[in-house]
Amino acid sequence: MKRKMLSLTLGLSATALAAILVLPAIAQESLLPEGFGNPADTPAPKSSPTPSPAPTPTPAPAPVNGSAPPPVAPTPGTTTAAADAGEAGEDGEEVESGGLKYDLPPGARRLLTRIGPLTPETGGLAPDAFGVRGQYAAAIMRKTSGRLASRWGQILLRRALASAIDTPATINGADLAAERASLLLRMGESTTARRIVQSVDYDRASPRLVNAAQQTYLANADPAGMCPYVPAGLAHGDEQTWRLAAAICSGLSGEAGPAGWAISRVRSSGRISNFDILLAERVLGATGAGRRSTTIEWANIDRLTSWRFGMATATAIEVPEALRTSAPYYMKGWTVLAPMTDMTNRIAAAPEAAARGVLSSEAYVSLLSAAAGEEEPSPELATRTGQLRSAFRLATGADRYAAMQSLWGAGGTPTQSYAALVATARAAAALPPGTEVGGDPWQLVGSMLAGGYDDNAIAWVPGVSVGSRAWGVLAVGLPRPLTGMSAGAVGQFSGDDDSADYLRSKLLLAGLAGLGRLDASAAASAASDLEVDLGKQTRWSRAIMAAAERREPGMVALLAATGMQGEWSDMPPYHLYYIVRALREVGLPSEARMIAAEALVRV
Repeated sequence: MKRKMLSLTLGLSATALAAILVLPAIAQESLLPEGFGNPADTPAPKSSPTPSPAPTPTPAPAPVNGSAPPPVAPTPGTTTAAADAGEAGEDGEEVESGGLKYDLPPGARRLLTRIGPLTPETGGLAPDAFGVRGQYAAAIMRKTSGRLASRWGQILLRRALASAIDTPATINGADLAAERASLLLRMGESTTARRIVQSVDYDRASPRLVNAAQQTYLANADPAGMCPYVPAGLAHGDEQTWRLAAAICSGLSGEAGPAGWAISRVRSSGRISNFDILLAERVLGATGAGRRSTTIEWANIDRLTSWRFGMATATAIEVPEALRTSAPYYMKGWTVLAPMTDMTNRIAAAPEAAARGVLSSEAYVSLLSAAAGEEEPSPELATRTGQLRSAFRLATGADRYAAMQSLWGAGGTPTQSYAALVATARAAAALPPGTEVGGDPWQLVGSMLAGGYDDNAIAWVPGVSVGSRAWGVLAVGLPRPLTGMSAGAVGQFSGDDDSADYLRSKLLLAGLAGLGRLDASAAASAASDLEVDLGKQTRWSRAIMAAAERREPGMVALLAATGMQGEWSDMPPYHLYYIVRALREVGLPSEARMIAAEALVRV
């Protein structure tokens, strides 16, 4: 019980920082360019919206039975009409929303005209990065599954979504924040999603954002974070789910009577699984408000929902491995980022989180080190961390390189293999250039670029052969183009290409052409030889290039993500060409290079 109380305390401590949450959509099918709408297809409000610090849009559907919620869909007739409450709050008067009194002084209030924690000075994009078409941006966010092929694509999109961006006049700022955080949750970025929702004062949260709040705090295993939204949730969301939240919040306040009454009312309704009610009672028991001990049995449970994830994690209830394995992909990111999660489960989910960009190279190494420092780590983990330690510390470069190779070859899946490259990024960058690494050290340079060490990779250019895989990775990944780039060099590369349908060669050509490192005639010649059409025109290609022409890096990053959904094998080469070209044109050449290099490493 002490461990459970400690876990709950850790889970609830985030509440002091928490303010709002987001609704993650169930994973959708990968959207190819033709699968999403352009501005003409985007549903428009029925009336002309008026920008306001505190709009009041129509509520979105709420989750039922604690399951992962469906995508937040636009509601016909939603407007962004001005709210008197927001204006009154700026004048220092009390503002009511859902029965709650907001007691911050006027100077501490935050407007909805600019939302997000990252500024250009702290790594974010410019305030106008998404342009002025708010409904269009929100529609694309809703249609993006969150499962991206590119680690660097996810890192860029996370940065864009977390930026302090100006709210376009066509959308409510709280609604746009909800879409941003919802997409972050589908990407597995639970902590960044929480930062977005905390950027909006809870009394200015729209019904859409209120309904989303529950999912964000469940993803962060922080039940108490839902408490400020309970009144609005009962008014605009799924009543039974919010009644369970109300019971938990009453228990946290020491009010056992109201908590028990709310639990009984939900149970009598028959609308929510008794298992989910028992999880809520377990949280109440951990707070001391529960009247009886609760035993959790997973025998008849066939799926892990966001409610079950959040409640079980907050109270240190062990989730069966089968349920964790079959859980939606984004829950692996939630698992890794939740510090109260059992270390064994965090380590099991870490390779996918690292390969997808949820964990940085440094964070992944730190997590492995922390796990190895626990009492009696597993033999597999001890071996892996021992090899990683050798890759950093052995006396000679040859020995360090041999340790890296052991790690790279130990991955049982492509995701695990790439995660090993991510883990060794800093060790690879520190390897002396004179070390004997063979004629095609593509894993070595791929590891460096997985961590963004492109300057360190320059030293290895003299030792690679033109047309080798390492040469291709360097050709697109380095800050400066290699000399002698031609259609013939691309042909040499394709001669040793063992990928299906020469996909790796086609991606190399797409990357070089998008970066402008191959002139038009050479690109046309190579494209003819490889039978690939890089200039294919679709609604998606026109949309991303139009965003590039408008100099909207945030919109380009978002549209790039829609073109990288699924796995690398799902992505046509012309997608990579337009993504790299558009990113370069909006001033993001480094991200363009890293994405192109990653494609050649992972295909």
